[in-house]
Amino acid sequence: MRTPIIAGNWKMNNTIKEALELIEEIKSYELNKDVEAIVCVPFTCLSDVKKSLENTEIKLGAQNIHWEENGAFTGEISPKMLNEMGVDYVIIGHSERRQYFNETDETVNKKIKSSLNHGLKPIVCVGETLDERESGIENDIVKKQINKAFEGIEEKDLDNIVIAYEPIWAIGTGKTASASDANNMLGFIRETIGQKYGEKKDHIRIQYGGSVKPSNIKELMDKEEIDGALVGGASLVAKDFVDLINF
Repeated sequence: MRTPIIAGNWKMNNTIKEALELIEEIKSYELNKDVEAIVCVPFTCLSDVKKSLENTEIKLGAQNIHWEENGAFTGEISPKMLNEMGVDYVIIGHSERRQYFNETDETVNKKIKSSLNHGLKPIVCVGETLDERESGIENDIVKKQINKAFEGIEEKDLDNIVIAYEPIWAIGTGKTASASDANNMLGFIRETIGQKYGEKKDHIRIQYGGSVKPSNIKELMDKEEIDGALVGGASLVAKDFVDLINF
């Protein structure tokens, strides 16, 4: 049985003060203890949010990582830094990182390995553009992203990896893949993992991400292959995020 997982990606939102106010509001609600909840906050907020999350079941996530432990990489954050701050999860390969900051399948692979080596759990993002979907090559694109990302990753590591399928055309646009379409793609991703790792495919958790909100979360979570959601805008409103966790 795979534990459902809801991760909020705050993106470049919330000062430390705003972050703590949001966390306190989230904490004021009763959360479903059978769902793993994560908040992936800006680097500036990590330390303060970590303290605020003490004595809760909510996990802390970062939004990016560099694969090297240290060095001349101005503006980057290393796995050692995140580990010391008590970070649990880290988003890797988000479509915005790929689109705006030249993230590649190769750097995604390096970041996954580095995260695992430092006790961090990667949330690995994959997904196709609208042009790729309309051209009928979405499966080819996603399969390539998965195979490149998991090069050199051992079977034992799959228990500490989450995959997030984000159709790029559905992120922040208000468009959402139908629950059936999302379920079919997640099933395809699971089969792709199975080609490499066999029955271990049944253990890895796969999320859907793309304009997920309280009004569509139940339909998505009712699908067999969907283990959770990577959520953007809805995670910035306490009641909405809580409703997602308590779907």
